[in-house]
Amino acid sequence: MSAFTDAEIEYLQRQTMCRLATVGADGQPHVIPVTFHYNAAKDAIDIGGVDFAAGKKWRDVQKNRKVTVLVDDANPQGARAIEIRGEAELHPSGGDKINPRFPNFVPQFIRVRPRWIVSWGLEETGFHPYGRAVERAADNAGHAREGSR
Repeated sequence: MSAFTDAEIEYLQRQTMCRLATVGADGQPHVIPVTFHYNAAKDAIDIGGVDFAAGKKWRDVQKNRKVTVLVDDANPQGARAIEIRGEAELHPSGGDKINPRFPNFVPQFIRVRPRWIVSWGLEETGFHPYGRAVERAADNAGHAREGSR
């Protein structure tokens, strides 16, 4: 079972940009827009880009794996978003396949495994946040949804 609801997965599959928040060695938060892909097989968010492993976000995750990903958009009818707090994994290869529109992506990428998800505007109009913790199976093979509306 996915950690994400069907509406969240549909939204993630339609988006290509997100904001990745990391924390530097000095404790200062850092947020930057990046390209992502929802990896259904891993039930995770894969983030990569051009010269990705040379950037601050890569260095930050080497020291502190706790990150937040925000995927959002707004229009006259309202705002929609998914906030995903989780742990990042550094991967040395595979990032060049995250977004086929950009053949110059480097192999290094970050995979974010959700621990807390909050979404709003995806299933109902207006601001009705739906937040819940994500429990990971002991073997890291799957996720179980918890929480209630």
